[in-house]
Amino acid sequence: MKNTTAAIIVAIALLVGIFLLGRAYNYKFKTKNTVSVLGSSQHDFTADLIVWSATFTRTSMDLKDAYASLKNDEKAVREYLQKRSISDKEMKFSSIVINKQFNTTYDDNGRQTGNTFVGYQLMQTVKIESKNLDGVEKISREITELLQSGIELSSGEPLYYYTKLSDLKINLLAKASADAYNRATTIATNANSKLGRLRKAAMGVFQITGQYSNEDYSYGGAFNITSKNKTASITVRLEYELD
Repeated sequence: MKNTTAAIIVAIALLVGIFLLGRAYNYKFKTKNTVSVLGSSQHDFTADLIVWSATFTRTSMDLKDAYASLKNDEKAVREYLQKRSISDKEMKFSSIVINKQFNTTYDDNGRQTGNTFVGYQLMQTVKIESKNLDGVEKISREITELLQSGIELSSGEPLYYYTKLSDLKINLLAKASADAYNRATTIATNANSKLGRLRKAAMGVFQITGQYSNEDYSYGGAFNITSKNKTASITVRLEYELD
């Protein structure tokens, strides 16, 4: 009787073991039936915000004279911009930077023999942030006209930004995800299978490059600010189970 009971217990244990092993095998086999696809999307757009700056300077042996001249230059620059429809809210003047200027003297052997003070150099920068891209672009090219009035001014290159970048990114993510799904569906259909549940999803790098440029894509994501016309792109990697 004891031998019969032991045999039954062993048989039951063996059946349970076979059942569990079968389920584990099926699960393992199922997890290997997956498809991983890369979807992408891109969109051409135009910047809607321009940022431009210019620096003007004055140099004098007398600090007060240099400061007074620079304040007159600031007034002239402000009036110049206002006449070209730039509001006070769109322009910002920095604090004044003061540098002492020296001429270095050398002997016949090229050794430094001393420094001679030649004056104070005062610098100030005006920065414009505006939605009027065409107007500011024109100003950046023509403001050197102030040189004729004795203002020592250096104009920088305009920088271009897009204020609705978050909305653009979300829209691109949706299109890239749809592209990845369509690719996965095509693969599954042609493999005589069906697309199952989504297992993994990962967003790739978000890139902004100048249109028709040869800019290289960056591992960390390119972010072009020198071109008014840009192209945004993004990738999405999805992994599906196959049923």
